[in-house]
Amino acid sequence: MNPQEKLDAAYQFAAAKIRTKPQIALILGSGLGGFAEKIDITETLDYADIPYFPQSTVTGHKGRFVFGTVGGVPIVAMQGRVHLYEGYEPSDVVLPIRLMKLLGAEILFLTNAAGGIQKGMQAGDFMLITDQISSFVPSPLRGQNLDSLGTRFPDMSGIYSKRLCDIIRKTAADAKISLKEGVYLQSAGPAYESPAEVRMFGLLGADAVGMSTAIEAVAARHAGMEICGISCISNLASGISPTPLSHEEVKAAADASAAKFECLVRNSIEAMGRSF
Repeated sequence: MNPQEKLDAAYQFAAAKIRTKPQIALILGSGLGGFAEKIDITETLDYADIPYFPQSTVTGHKGRFVFGTVGGVPIVAMQGRVHLYEGYEPSDVVLPIRLMKLLGAEILFLTNAAGGIQKGMQAGDFMLITDQISSFVPSPLRGQNLDSLGTRFPDMSGIYSKRLCDIIRKTAADAKISLKEGVYLQSAGPAYESPAEVRMFGLLGADAVGMSTAIEAVAARHAGMEICGISCISNLASGISPTPLSHEEVKAAADASAAKFECLVRNSIEAMGRSF
């Protein structure tokens, strides 16, 4: 079954089940899924129930859509994302993004746990994503174009909305939350990057590295969504970190930063809602 047929089947199923029309789609990264429990939930939809939908297999990724409101703003949150390293095709990894767009979301708010490359970063920092590098993973737009969503050759010169970045900057300043900025690079995973690879990524201009996000942003840009993103720097990248890396370390650091992260995301969503 091709990507358009999978999307059509998923949308027909979800549209028949869900009454909420979200304005903002939120993807919650490793260790950050607890925020979904704190929104005013109206409906939920398990990935396993949706036809042809990829399943999240990573510890800490619950695997469902949560619909509700944050400060009166209607949202849909992905409580657990899927990754290329789980064995899925790129078009399957971005199927959730395309579905949320069809369900009404105009903004995609991406979050992730990432390894810090930028000098001076520490575990627990937040980084506003201002641009990205997706050259090390296959494009989710390969194959037949989904003309109903976007053009064959979409522009990527402004993936991350300056307007939304300004909202997040002001929100962080108002809440006295320190916010770094930089370029996010997606690697294929699931192995953590080698020290030599991290040095190369730094030379290419990357400030943080992870195993998600960039292809999701490409698909959202193709579909005409407005995009913003924040990385929780859960560890220093390989060769910068003095200790071996582990998923448990990543999740623990994200958990420790959860309260400030939730404040930043919640307040940013409320500010974005006022901007519609």
